[in-house]
Amino acid sequence: MRFGLHPALVLALTTTLYAAASNATPITEGSGIIRTKQWHLEFLRIDKAHKLSQGEGIVVAVPDTGVDTHPDLRQNLLSGTDTISGGMGDGRKDRDSHGTSMAGLIAAHGIGSSRGALGVAPKARILPIFSSPPNADGTPDALAQGIEYAVSQGVDVISVSSGGGSSPRLNQAISTALASNIVVVAGAGNRPRESHVAYPARETQVLAVGGVDRVGNHAAVSVTGPEIDVVAPAVDIYSTSYDGKYSKGTGTSSATAIVAGAVALIRAKYPSLPASEVVHRLTATAVDKGPPGRDDQYGHGVIDLVAALTADVPPLGSVPSTAQPTAGAGPTPTAVGPGGSEAAGPDGDGGSTARGLATLGVLVAAGGVWMYMNRRRRRGDDPPPRISR
Repeated sequence: MRFGLHPALVLALTTTLYAAASNATPITEGSGIIRTKQWHLEFLRIDKAHKLSQGEGIVVAVPDTGVDTHPDLRQNLLSGTDTISGGMGDGRKDRDSHGTSMAGLIAAHGIGSSRGALGVAPKARILPIFSSPPNADGTPDALAQGIEYAVSQGVDVISVSSGGGSSPRLNQAISTALASNIVVVAGAGNRPRESHVAYPARETQVLAVGGVDRVGNHAAVSVTGPEIDVVAPAVDIYSTSYDGKYSKGTGTSSATAIVAGAVALIRAKYPSLPASEVVHRLTATAVDKGPPGRDDQYGHGVIDLVAALTADVPPLGSVPSTAQPTAGAGPTPTAVGPGGSEAAGPDGDGGSTARGLATLGVLVAAGGVWMYMNRRRRRGDDPPPRISR
């Protein structure tokens, strides 16, 4: 399931990978207004986050349908590869729109200060992989080859807005990436076609992403399950597309790319943190939703970029305590929705972040040791060594 996969790939997905609801559909919007339609940026308080980090020096691999050299993205686009026989070479072509949309959500730099699409980590670089031609072979082993290539290039993050079937080679590729200190982010999948969290999102230590709507509630399209780690905006998400166009999509593909951008921000701000601690920082600072603590709809909660970049987060295996913003960061503001209303934050009550951190504090007092130990069991006690760059 690449959530809205290239039609050519769908032909080969009957028993291996599978596609879900359409995502990243090209639209006719111009560069002058696209930024105003990216509601998720205000929801995530991107202006405040970008004062702390913009993903400098981080490379994010995007195994997908290729990434077009869009004006809003081309400065951050590396030369990649196509792992499918008969493909387009360096990955910098895309006739589907999905891959370019995902890359734009991660690292689009826009045009000036207010025109064009803006990514979560606009100074990160994208390594494009696949760029699949018609009648291509979209098997798990093709995805495995893409991940192997990403590992060989020493990337920091792999963003997989796809999933479905697995294979021994794909299993090994994921394991190698995790052992190489790379954060692997993957989408849970989209309803109604999928009913369970897809592979590789269901793999232990992969950061599994679900989706929320404009007010931070569970998005109906998002698959739920015990593997969900965090959630992010997934409804009516605007980004880049091929031929300089823009796209609009709904699904956990978009949420995955947004979370990959968040990971890039953290890795740039805290370059010495191993991958396991980067993930821990993101989950520990997420805004709690649903029943107190982790649940199958929201995981640990809605990502909070500012808290993830400023909070004092105890390392894995230490005595747990409430995550608090670092000195000088000031109080954590509420998340806002597309109209600038504080009531449109993840909790819809104007106090989303405060509630999330307060809930985490209550959990620590009442049973936080279990929560952190459970997280250790899912992530593994010992982080893999940092690869040389």
